[in-house]
Amino acid sequence: MRGKLGLGVLDRLLACGVLCSLAHAASALFDPPSQAHAQDVADPYGAVATATRVPRPLRDVPATVTVLQRTEIDQNPTLGTDTLLRSVPSVATFRRSTSLTADPSSQGLNLRGVGPSGVSRTLVLVDGVPANDPFAGSIYWRALPRIGIERVEIVPGGGSALYGSAALAGVVQLFSRPLTPSIEADASYGSLYTLQLDARGAYDWRKVGASVEGEYLRSDGFRVVAADQAGPIDRPAGSQHLTLNTRSVARPTKDLTLGAALRLFGQEQNGGTHYTTSAVRSGLLSLDGALALDRQASLSLSLFGRVQRFEQDRARVAMGRVSETLAARQDVPAQDQGGSLLYTSPALALAGRHVVSSGVDVRRVAGESREQLFPAMPSAQALESRTAGGEQILAGAFVQDLYSVSSKVELSAALRGDFWRNREGSSELGFASGEQQRTQYDARSAYALSPRVGALVRPVAMLALRASLYRAFRAPTLNELYRPFQVGTVLTAANAALGPELLHGFEAGVELAPLDGLVLRATGFWNRLDSPVSNVTLQTPLPDGAQRMRGNLGFAVVRGVETSIEHRLAPALTTLVAYTLAASEVRDGGGVPNLHGKRLPQDPVHRASFLLLFDKPVWFTASLQVRVLGKQYEDDLNTLELKPYALIDLAARRRLFWKLSVFGVVENLLDATYLVGRAGVDTVGQPLVARAGLMIRDRP
Repeated sequence: MRGKLGLGVLDRLLACGVLCSLAHAASALFDPPSQAHAQDVADPYGAVATATRVPRPLRDVPATVTVLQRTEIDQNPTLGTDTLLRSVPSVATFRRSTSLTADPSSQGLNLRGVGPSGVSRTLVLVDGVPANDPFAGSIYWRALPRIGIERVEIVPGGGSALYGSAALAGVVQLFSRPLTPSIEADASYGSLYTLQLDARGAYDWRKVGASVEGEYLRSDGFRVVAADQAGPIDRPAGSQHLTLNTRSVARPTKDLTLGAALRLFGQEQNGGTHYTTSAVRSGLLSLDGALALDRQASLSLSLFGRVQRFEQDRARVAMGRVSETLAARQDVPAQDQGGSLLYTSPALALAGRHVVSSGVDVRRVAGESREQLFPAMPSAQALESRTAGGEQILAGAFVQDLYSVSSKVELSAALRGDFWRNREGSSELGFASGEQQRTQYDARSAYALSPRVGALVRPVAMLALRASLYRAFRAPTLNELYRPFQVGTVLTAANAALGPELLHGFEAGVELAPLDGLVLRATGFWNRLDSPVSNVTLQTPLPDGAQRMRGNLGFAVVRGVETSIEHRLAPALTTLVAYTLAASEVRDGGGVPNLHGKRLPQDPVHRASFLLLFDKPVWFTASLQVRVLGKQYEDDLNTLELKPYALIDLAARRRLFWKLSVFGVVENLLDATYLVGRAGVDTVGQPLVARAGLMIRDRP
């Protein structure tokens, strides 16, 4: 594996951390600490910022929102942030695999089954800054350590009206923990020789606050190829990563908050054979400020820049998996810069109460895929190199009115216009003969208009009715346009002619709290996805061996319902049962007629979870979680079935003394075997993994 993480990288990370000791204010762009704290105290539901880009009590938000609080994050028995989110049935990541072993470029996120693939149809934010890979759109989950997360807000449904292209299926935002004085740490060790170390320290000097956090995780992993297909070349898919995040906030006046953040990440991963590897290096710097104006108006500015490098080796595997050779080596440098400006007006009295917000944002993405190919049959016509890439500019502006008709009726309306342009697109092929073929793609520009309206009606205190109607879009990423990729033995070609995806949909839901400690929720949704980008199986492979190619289908429909029942049986005992049905169907294959009536690949109809939590710190804290995922298909033709499975996770924690606790975690308690991929070879998910360790926490 190239570029091993070692003390040299660690030294560089620490040096950068010292030089950039300023860090991002806790949610300064959308959730300044003083305002958020005031609303948390005033409203037991807390304040959420993602659904409207303006902090509002959850009970007043006319959209479906799921919030995972810090206590839930701490008590969840799973290891990664991706598996934490998958405890919410409406949330899914590509190929059901965990970030412990999955190639980082395959970790796309989808909500309610809208467009599942390695490219995320959901925008992931960290304190208002995009976390999606700028080139590929996927999420590097291991770059988001849980020790620094205060809460997670999940908002399904078209989010382009406020956030633009990347929010086609919704938005997930992670908010950093407040900069209150604290020192916390975790250390655990377990099966698969998994070692995890986390540490975080924060302090607030009234005018200035700062925090530093880091995480190191290494694991030998497990054999990902199914036992009946494995061969001599297969070995455990080991991995390791290192993160270092610094944040700070300055309050020069009572009305002005300034913040900065530096996030550094490095990861090495083996895909299960000697020549199947990947590596990631990334660095992100963000700066922001929030100014409180008269009559509760506010102005916020955020700027960020990121540099990133993704490397991957691909193998050519012999029959029976008895041997392998290096097939390709890929290097993908990318960078992006962006900024946003948000203004929130004072409350306006006009047949009720209006809060109007408006904003503009812009993002530039540039990158290229550089491939060195090692042909199986050398010849003068053999392809030996391939370079492709370009630049993408995205810009948008929106206006939103949050209208409180009365204490029982809340309305919202938002409209956003977006412009994007692909330019400098090119590809160059190099052959063994020395011939070079260069293609320059014409610049392409397009516009999109994204409206969204919502309503919340609360006729009585225990009942809330919500509904939303929306239109959203997503421009194809540079990765989809220019970079081919391989999973298992299946090579998928890029497509520089891809067009944008469009989503039209609505949702309607009810929330009922008939008894103290009992909350019932149900939301029905219907979405039409026009021109969805899918990995289409080719009738005849391309000259480079690609069996699939990205392409726009005609349209697909995704419809269903999500439900949950939360019941506090006793002060220390809580249960949560959640179920999501998301049925997808391709109605028009867009020139591929045999796709009509097929389900979108990697999209299960049924998803469910059950959580039983006992939380009495003077005794112990324990959680039992069951996650169920229904049948889905690997491919667009629905010929490669991935059967349903259920996983049981268990965690327990007991305070020893002071702030020190001992904990134990078991994931996949029954050691269930289940498929996560069938791309030329069957691959399996994580087996039983047990860990134990010590933690220092300020909270019980």
